[in-house]
Amino acid sequence: MAQNSDLADRIDEFRADTRALNHIYIMKESEEYYERFNILYDNWHNRLEKMDFSTLNQQEKVDYILLKNSVTKADYFLDQEYKKYLEVAHVVDFTAPLLSFIQERRRGKRPDAKNLAKIMQDATKVLDNAMRPSNSKPFKDWQTADKASSVVISFQKGLKNAFDFYYSYDPDFTWWVDRPYNLLYDKLTVYAEFLKENYSKNSVKDDGSGIVGKPIGIDALQESLEMEFIPYTPEELIKVAQTQYEWCKQEMIKASRELGYGDDWKAALEHVKNTYVPEGEQPEAIMELYKESVDFIEERDLITLPELAKETWGMEMMSPERQKVSPFFLGGRDIIISYPTQEMDHDYKMMSMRGNNPNFSRAVVHHELLPGHNLQYFMTSRHKPYRNAFYTPFWTEGWALYWEIILWNKGFPQTPEQKMGMLFWRIHRCARIIFSLKFHMGEMTPQECIDMLVDEVGHEYANAEGEVRRSFTTSYPPLYQLAYMMGGLQFYALRNELLAEGWSEKEFHDRVMHEGRMPIEMLRSLLLDLPLNKNHKTSWKFSTAFN
Repeated sequence: MAQNSDLADRIDEFRADTRALNHIYIMKESEEYYERFNILYDNWHNRLEKMDFSTLNQQEKVDYILLKNSVTKADYFLDQEYKKYLEVAHVVDFTAPLLSFIQERRRGKRPDAKNLAKIMQDATKVLDNAMRPSNSKPFKDWQTADKASSVVISFQKGLKNAFDFYYSYDPDFTWWVDRPYNLLYDKLTVYAEFLKENYSKNSVKDDGSGIVGKPIGIDALQESLEMEFIPYTPEELIKVAQTQYEWCKQEMIKASRELGYGDDWKAALEHVKNTYVPEGEQPEAIMELYKESVDFIEERDLITLPELAKETWGMEMMSPERQKVSPFFLGGRDIIISYPTQEMDHDYKMMSMRGNNPNFSRAVVHHELLPGHNLQYFMTSRHKPYRNAFYTPFWTEGWALYWEIILWNKGFPQTPEQKMGMLFWRIHRCARIIFSLKFHMGEMTPQECIDMLVDEVGHEYANAEGEVRRSFTTSYPPLYQLAYMMGGLQFYALRNELLAEGWSEKEFHDRVMHEGRMPIEMLRSLLLDLPLNKNHKTSWKFSTAFN
């Protein structure tokens, strides 16, 4: 489907502007960086405000709202970080004489090497003084201390960049600056570590789990939800998740009874975990599950699966180190298989095998490959790729989770073991919503999140630990874990609306893959041709589809 939005170039331009500035302003924790990006976002707000929204077609109106939302979101989080920066900016007051050296390096101005060496030597002495106990007032909490440390590391990066540019090319610079620079660089490393640990003892950093995350708080959660076009409060979303959890639990009890375990669904789950395949046989088991799901979908003509898409996905094995934060499959261009390797100890091997048994994997393979993440990757590379700028986990993970719902409803799991396996992942998505939101609201600790996954979902402990570590210590945004189930419910609700309008399932599924990435409320506005205004606010109460 051809691009039919004249805003595509402007969207690409905004992304290019952002990349260009990030290329030049590498000290991301500096006054200069925050000021420059604030100007960028102000300029784009002004450009969008001057556009005549009423002259745009529906595709362009959607792109306008999405671009405006992207600028607003970036501006909001920049401001949040800038406020935190201002609290600790004094820790780099000593760097003022060195900033011109870093900035002028960008255009190759030759520095006064002798004077620069003196400035660096003086800065090293300032740091020695700053780290004396009598001069080092602790920060109020570990998060503030961490921010202060990151500000120093950011400056250190800029200083190294400038030094490396001149070093050995300019003999005068090299002769004067080599030793003072290296002494200062090493002292900055010590200073950053000192600041990171210099916080009030009333602030608890590690609850004993070894997992340290940064809760963003209720206000930032609510703002984030609105910018993802989710018209619910965190508390309301937790209630939706709890309702979904209870449904899953009742279905697990039904499957448990079929297996002869009565209402003890956890005992039935233990039985299913032990259906794992022997070492070395997991790739073949995955291939068999792939064939089953693709055949099931194509027999029912649910979506177009291009032959090239079926030909070009890859398969990789996950490293032991990566399995510590991703104990299950990952997917996209390839499916990345999590299964034990030789160097793991016995207990970890068994937890990995049990947690990746074929019945659990029944809900994972089509999620990661076709029609899930691999098909998303394939289609968004070919249809409206400019909308990759509007990436959201509610579209990405929601679509893959939606197919778990559809295949369940259409009878893909036949045996009680297969039902337990697919339900395990669905109940897991419910728990993700609850523990991730409560963590960011300050109501649960990482250890409590681990315990919840073990006690309420039935995870192996190591796998639960990996899931929580993945949620809070990696680059995943705060709403990511929420996005699986909520995005899936959005797609399901939209499907029902369009089927009521006379669409076929295949028409709906193919159209989604041709329109590209975006918040699902905006996809709904596009597919149903709903009225839009330039200041559109989220309002679609999608969860009623499952009430």
